[in-house]
Amino acid sequence: MDAMVALPPLNALRAFEASARHLNFRLAAQELGVTQGAVAQQVRGLEARLGTPLFDRLPRGLRLTEAGRRFHAPLRRAFRLIEEAVEDLSGQRQITLSVTPSFASKWLVPRLGDFTARHPDVSVQVDARERLADFQTDGVDIAVRQGRAPFGDGLVAEPLFPTEFVVVGSPDLAAQVTSAQDLLAHVLLSDSHGLWPLFLERAGVQGRPRMMNFSQTSLAIDAAVAGQGFALANAPLVAAELMAGRLVQPLAQVLLDDLGFHIVTPRKPRQPDLVALMREWLRAQA
Repeated sequence: MDAMVALPPLNALRAFEASARHLNFRLAAQELGVTQGAVAQQVRGLEARLGTPLFDRLPRGLRLTEAGRRFHAPLRRAFRLIEEAVEDLSGQRQITLSVTPSFASKWLVPRLGDFTARHPDVSVQVDARERLADFQTDGVDIAVRQGRAPFGDGLVAEPLFPTEFVVVGSPDLAAQVTSAQDLLAHVLLSDSHGLWPLFLERAGVQGRPRMMNFSQTSLAIDAAVAGQGFALANAPLVAAELMAGRLVQPLAQVLLDDLGFHIVTPRKPRQPDLVALMREWLRAQA
């Protein structure tokens, strides 16, 4: 019988797998509950042991090398098999939900307690990142994504939210705006979707706006709450702030676009019962 190949330390494999999913040592460290330096050191040790680099280190994050991509896919499947074995013995089922960071912080997380209260036997893992989930390699069961369907071959997408974008600002700033033209006196807070020019054009606004740009919608919303300007956000993402009075919608005009949120699942999900359970809960919440 052939001797078993000596495997790298489990902590090093976990550090690499989490870093490969997030493409960021800091986010991987937060997930694993260790320091960023510890994750980077574990990955360096793994690269030295394997004799090949697994990441390209970039100024703003990481990029998998070809060897890293080949290594990550089967490693992710292996960790998922371990998770399923533990779930099977413990009686605790787990579903992994992939969402964008803005959707997670502004809509999902405040509501997630309702799901866990209704289904105490189901553990929910939230994978919040901008990159689209790979249902084959990331261990993701169901996703919520903003964009234009379809999202890929073999995937089913159904609308979750209507595609209505509203102008919101702090109460003090909102009191200064009675028409869309008044927005030019203030800073417009833009996210990666960049819909402000389209809104201003359709509203007939003349002039050049002052812009502040953010990589995530949640940051633009937070800046609006802080009184730094006006954000143009998907209505459900600011519903809580509007209800609490932290934000005000000063204009009746809205922007209708096809950048809505969709529930995305594989045509043949790995855990069909859990996927159906989460899908129905998301629909009810929306």
